[in-house]
Amino acid sequence: MKHAPTRRSTRLADQITREMAMALSQDVFDPRLELVTISGVALNADLTVAKIFYTLSGDEARLAEVAKALEQAKGFLRTLLGQRLRMKFVPELRFFRDTYLEDMVYGHPQD
Repeated sequence: MKHAPTRRSTRLADQITREMAMALSQDVFDPRLELVTISGVALNADLTVAKIFYTLSGDEARLAEVAKALEQAKGFLRTLLGQRLRMKFVPELRFFRDTYLEDMVYGHPQD
């Protein structure tokens, strides 16, 4: 049975979304991460894992480069997040490409 998110987890997810967006625009100087937009964050029930959703357009090679760059910047971003939010336990960051808008505009590919 799926539980509704608590106010704390919703508030923390919103804070993480804002901080990740600021970090990507101001603190990360990797040119591969230009034009990456954080679209949302979902936390698991015990707040130990943060799924960070991002949007980006481009070909497959560009998408692969961005995924690799985010994976390499994960430790830096987690440390920065802990400092800015003053958290004792910072959730593990997992990055996922958000294709919701593309799916809505272009439709799902037919199998």
